[in-house]
Amino acid sequence: MAYSHFISEVLVRPDDIDMNNHVHNSKYLDLVLAARYEQMTRDYKMSMDDFIQRGLGWVVSACFIQFKRALVLGDTAVVKTGIMEYGTHSAKVGFEIFRKETNKLSADGYFEYTLINLKTGRAEKLPDDIIQKYSI
Repeated sequence: MAYSHFISEVLVRPDDIDMNNHVHNSKYLDLVLAARYEQMTRDYKMSMDDFIQRGLGWVVSACFIQFKRALVLGDTAVVKTGIMEYGTHSAKVGFEIFRKETNKLSADGYFEYTLINLKTGRAEKLPDDIIQKYSI
């Protein structure tokens, strides 16, 4: 099944820059997480706060990033994400990060998120209503 993709823009900030004068590799994770947080509310209409109110949370269980071109201070990162597939307790989310000024790919990859019960910290089966809401 094909799922929707959503786009967020994130400005590269001074604290994203490393000693090589480009965005540090760990900051690409932050770009994707910031975009997903925004997209949960804006596009899926179910925010992280909605999950927390239900006693649920998402944790990153795996991630893969392939770096293509560096982002630098002042660039705007265009972060495109979308659900790739669901597991019993998880969702795999693909992403691409582009430099807005050139529309060239800076990085791509995926995250695997596991839904957890906030009280127990254990994996929780994805409820049908959440799958439905996120399967647009």
